[in-house]
Amino acid sequence: MSRQWKRTHTCGELRKEHVAHEVTLNGWVHRRRDHGGVVFIDVRDRYGITQVVIDPQASADVQEAVAQVRNEFVLSLSGTVQMRPDGTRNPNLPTGDIEVHAADLQILSATQTPPFDLNNPALEVDEAIRLRYRYLDLRREEMQRKMELRHRLIKAVRDFMDGEGFWEIETPILLKSTPEGARDYLVPSRVHPGRFYALPQSPQQLKQLLMVSGMDRYFQIARCFRDEDPRADRQPEFTQLDVEMAFVERDDVIDMIERLYLELADTLSDKTVQTRPIPRIPFAEAMEKYGCDTPDLRFGLELVDVSNLARETDFRVFKDVVAKGGIVKGVRAPGCAHYSRKQVDEFTTLARSLGGKGLVSIALDDDGLRSPVLQHLGEEAAARIAGALSAETGDLVLIVADQPDVTNAVLSRLRLEIGDRLGLRDPNALAFCWLVDFPLFEWDDDESRWSFVHNPFCGPFPEDEHLVTSDPGSARSLQYDLVCNGWEVGGGSVRAHKRELLEQIWLTMGFTKEQIDEQIGHMLEAFSYGVPPHGGIAMGLDRTIAIFADVESIRETIAFPKNQQAVDIMTQAPSPVSEPQLEEVHLALRHEKE
Repeated sequence: MSRQWKRTHTCGELRKEHVAHEVTLNGWVHRRRDHGGVVFIDVRDRYGITQVVIDPQASADVQEAVAQVRNEFVLSLSGTVQMRPDGTRNPNLPTGDIEVHAADLQILSATQTPPFDLNNPALEVDEAIRLRYRYLDLRREEMQRKMELRHRLIKAVRDFMDGEGFWEIETPILLKSTPEGARDYLVPSRVHPGRFYALPQSPQQLKQLLMVSGMDRYFQIARCFRDEDPRADRQPEFTQLDVEMAFVERDDVIDMIERLYLELADTLSDKTVQTRPIPRIPFAEAMEKYGCDTPDLRFGLELVDVSNLARETDFRVFKDVVAKGGIVKGVRAPGCAHYSRKQVDEFTTLARSLGGKGLVSIALDDDGLRSPVLQHLGEEAAARIAGALSAETGDLVLIVADQPDVTNAVLSRLRLEIGDRLGLRDPNALAFCWLVDFPLFEWDDDESRWSFVHNPFCGPFPEDEHLVTSDPGSARSLQYDLVCNGWEVGGGSVRAHKRELLEQIWLTMGFTKEQIDEQIGHMLEAFSYGVPPHGGIAMGLDRTIAIFADVESIRETIAFPKNQQAVDIMTQAPSPVSEPQLEEVHLALRHEKE
């Protein structure tokens, strides 16, 4: 048998025009079928599937080899391309008009029985099994489509940015630990005992320093690291499009990214963009109408504040909450007045799981109003509140009374739950929006000081600069976030580029001059040598790909992700290291009891 196995074509390449050609294909056995001496093998690679036929007249060596073949064996097959007989062609397969009649077959690699069926897209496989055998999971057509989408999206981003005059510049992975909003991953230094590098949460400071360097337009497909609890839209390591531009205002950055994302959506997604141009929503309005700064605009059902009506009722719960600075808000569930007590209780359980004390429901039946608290609230007051929410006969109104942050968090989630139950979150739509006019500072109750809302380098509105010292809570930030279908896909700001202003922002947050010098002294020094006004943004590419691919977790878009406990099940990372390794970096482990 010949040892020559180098392929002439891929398994997705052959067409009618290749008939009578001698070819060699390499790939995995997708399916093997024995039809009374004639064996059909569908051989698969990244490019597609080709049907190969082994006739009874094939050589003894080929017959012996094909008898051993099972699914997922790696083969090399050589033979002649022929048209499939009439009635056997497969219009659903790009190679479905032809087949290869094999004259030579080599088993390049055998396999154990895989832990799950790689060729059944309907098969439900536990995610832990898929991650344990990720190298097998990635063979599946569904996963290869996602990896191709990832490749094409990142290539499209690079091409777009190059066309806009940006340079791609790499920045270091081993950096200084600075406050960025999450815990750092630390790397001990062998040559500097007791000192540590930090893996970058983002290249924030470095990209600003590149503006000082006159690079003017920088971008990077940047790997970033944050030691925070994983969830569907968060991984310990992730990929972002990092951008910085000199001599720009807020609209310049927003307009450029908007053009990029609409182009990506049009060329790489089957979904339809709901609104062009992308609407801009002030932060305060988003919190008022949707209870969050990541609103899903694929459907309406806006929240309505009924505190003024609630304080006039005789219902003590509402009156007490408003008197203590809380709010009373509600959301309408259209057509849900028929919900059973059990179904309404499910909403209440959800509200309590999010920190709410309870939930008031009002159902508008044909016979009138129904509510567990109707005798305390009064029918007239209940009708006014339902009217404020534009409720009609057949609707259900859900009301939460609590402090503003709790009320908004509960109702925001209830709104999404209603949207899911009623099928209002169209999977074929992309509803983008920009969130703007954020506050610059927020009060940290635990530390009794002002803290940054996004990052400590955001600039305030020029007319609000004086508020940084006189009234920090009223200062607005030149921050902007891009949201799509309820996911934050990116955020950035025009920066505080004046040395004195940046230093004052940090002083307002409670840092001493010594701490400021330790944390960002190098930036302040750079800013004393002439720095252009600049702004930028970081776009979450994993999240963008997840939205385009219509998957619920960014784990589905990453070749080798961590699980929900930040563990790589395949390699068992994180894992112990040897004592000599610890000694080299001057570390000793302290046991839990110590």
